[in-house]
Amino acid sequence: MLTEIKLPTLRQFRLGSRDSQLAMVQSEWVKAQLEQTYPGLTFAIDAIKTQGDKILEVPLAKIGDKGLFTKELETAMLEGRSDFAVHSLKDLPTRLPEGLVLTAITTRENPADALVLHHRHQGLTLDQLPGGAVIGTSSLRRLAQLRYVYPHLVFKDVRGNLNTRLHKLDEGQYDALILAVAGLERLGWGHRVSQVIPAEVSLHAVGQGALGIECREDDTELIALLQALNHRPTALTCRAERAFLRALEGGCQVPIGVSSHLSEDGQILLEGMVAKLDGTLLIRDQHMGLEEDPEAVGRALAEKLKAQGAEEILQEIFLSQRS
Repeated sequence: MLTEIKLPTLRQFRLGSRDSQLAMVQSEWVKAQLEQTYPGLTFAIDAIKTQGDKILEVPLAKIGDKGLFTKELETAMLEGRSDFAVHSLKDLPTRLPEGLVLTAITTRENPADALVLHHRHQGLTLDQLPGGAVIGTSSLRRLAQLRYVYPHLVFKDVRGNLNTRLHKLDEGQYDALILAVAGLERLGWGHRVSQVIPAEVSLHAVGQGALGIECREDDTELIALLQALNHRPTALTCRAERAFLRALEGGCQVPIGVSSHLSEDGQILLEGMVAKLDGTLLIRDQHMGLEEDPEAVGRALAEKLKAQGAEEILQEIFLSQRS
């Protein structure tokens, strides 16, 4: 509550953001929430281009993705050029640089994946697409799961911001794209969603649909202010998801998917999967535990999947990416 926080009087807070359209919309939303919560305080956005925004012709898995969309933002904070950063939580590595902390996780939007169709296929679902239809995705997680269920479809890498990807689709380079529902809706393009892909087919990325706010761990004044944006139920489930990913030592570009729910009696139900890229093998399981220790829930589920061969799958993928 505001009465519990001593508000600074002479400080302007600088928010670091990727300069993509979606990132700026998300950062503007955070800025507006903070200004509404703390009238009189000033928050300014610094747009920063990250490595992932500069390299658009190479598949993400070939670049090396640790901090691909976050490193430059984190450097700006550590050097004092920015005070905090807003990330799509799915892009934020589970191990942060020394001196930085994930201080708030916002209310989660729909975390599901979306099917976006070329106009010639309008009205169809994934199940109804003809054999050989070309599906665009840059996500190994989506690729592995969809190949497992739809081996008759063809999958092709697609890069660029959402505008660029949709333009390539509309030009006919793809029959469909797989994108995040949350990103489309935040940009006002929810009408482009042809099908919300059910979790039975595709578990979402760790943290998908939520925003993560990162700042310097010694900036106690700012940390206190940012707590106003922390959504406890989302934070608990995302902490379980991130612990699961961390225990498997997987980055953003690995075929690991999750789904999580917080029950009314204080239990976190976490479901997770690891799959081979060719779709020939998919391991999936779930675990339930108390909300008081969400990280324990994630670690326990990771151990279940490791016992079923998850580590061998991920090691095989790691070696193939480095060859």
